[in-house]
Amino acid sequence: MRNQGIGSWPARRARRTPHRIALVHEGRQTTYRELHERVLRLAHALRALGVRRGDRVAYLGPNHPSFVETLFAAGTLGAVFVPLNTRLAVPELAFDLSDSGAAVLVHAPSETAAALEVPHRVSLDDYEELIARSGGEPIDEPVSPGDPCMIMYTSGTTGRPKGAVLSHANITWNSVNVLIDTDLTAGEVTLVVAPLFHTAGLNMTCLPTLLKGGQVVLLGAFDPGRVLELIETGRITQMFGVPTMFDAMAAHPRWAGTDLSSLRTLNCGGAPVPMRTIETYLERGLAFSQGYGMTEASPGVLYLPAEQAVAKAGSAGVPHFFTDVRVVRSDGRDAAPGENGEIIVQGPNVMTGYWGAQPLARGEWLRTGDVGRTDEDGYAYIVDRVKDMFVSGGENVYPAEVESAILLHPEVADCAVIGVPDAVWGEVGRAVVVLRPGSTASAGDILGFLHGQLAKYKIPKSVVWAETIPRTPSGKILKPALRVSYAAPAAGV
Repeated sequence: MRNQGIGSWPARRARRTPHRIALVHEGRQTTYRELHERVLRLAHALRALGVRRGDRVAYLGPNHPSFVETLFAAGTLGAVFVPLNTRLAVPELAFDLSDSGAAVLVHAPSETAAALEVPHRVSLDDYEELIARSGGEPIDEPVSPGDPCMIMYTSGTTGRPKGAVLSHANITWNSVNVLIDTDLTAGEVTLVVAPLFHTAGLNMTCLPTLLKGGQVVLLGAFDPGRVLELIETGRITQMFGVPTMFDAMAAHPRWAGTDLSSLRTLNCGGAPVPMRTIETYLERGLAFSQGYGMTEASPGVLYLPAEQAVAKAGSAGVPHFFTDVRVVRSDGRDAAPGENGEIIVQGPNVMTGYWGAQPLARGEWLRTGDVGRTDEDGYAYIVDRVKDMFVSGGENVYPAEVESAILLHPEVADCAVIGVPDAVWGEVGRAVVVLRPGSTASAGDILGFLHGQLAKYKIPKSVVWAETIPRTPSGKILKPALRVSYAAPAAGV
């Protein structure tokens, strides 16, 4: 087989475990043999539209088997897959399509998709007919591990998004890291409810499960009640989510009565898991494995196994098996344990570079832009984004640290902290707080709660109330949006 990329995975799985279930979606099951056959037919259909090696094939839609099939079909042809964020507006999607030069868009029917201009499009309304009438002859396009596999656009929280180019080797090595560090088995039944267009949903859960020969259950949108139902009826063994998703599940009326005994692994990312969430799940005998990653690293960087969730609470863990991480000071030297510095990453899972930009040099360390520190045992703690830090009276304040303290307040559902101008201190903190339903907590209650937990300069000087905290699909707070809405001097109370 000349295809050494992930496009060959369905064929390789079909010859080893043809009758095992690969995908489940809305009750429909697809075996690995059927997945291989469908991928080949779709690859022939794309080839008939003129797709050749190196061409870009984009996908826009919720979690669905066609997403996975389009990814593998593109890889079969040596083409490059471009997953698009369904939460973006038309101009943002148009930029991603134009920047990548996508030749084909496979999409779920929607007004947004209809408004996008692209040379060729395949609507899911016509998808099954296209599969049925296309040939299924073997395709053995030569694909090397270093060839580009997909372009994943960053969330674009500031400025224009950039497309991280992930090679077949990047994604394969990331999957190997997952298989080693999480003890994922061939009997895994993985619920994928986090969006597949996000690197954690695709590369940390879906693809490693398919590589191992497990079963992937796809859910198109997150609904806490539906997730709890699927865990019980589908005997789910693993799922990934962000803290807000797990909190919503625990707050749902079905929570107490749902049989969760099949769950072996709960992976959480996007933000540190609050201690109250950890404790809520420990009461049901469930512990979180946590991690830290970024699109540019495919995404796995650090991993904290479930058995360390309490002992190392707040930590993102140690580097994945084949990944190396350093915390460096501004002078480039390694930071001492307990000393803050920028996290930098190296490994076979690190992207080849940004689309349209100079590739990374071989062995080059990737700067993450995140501030972290390690403890004496080598466990890493994410302090905050470099750009989110603000200086108050000459002292560095990292909002993530303050947010974690505020979230311990029993009446706080969610929060974010930003720096706002101050005539005396230069900048001071402002807490944007979402209260739990029925709460009557005041700003004084929230700020008073922090005294004794944080140094005085870290405690926000004002509080504003919000209905929700804007976040990216990966759970990261959209700080620029918060600053626009809440940074005005008169906004605080």
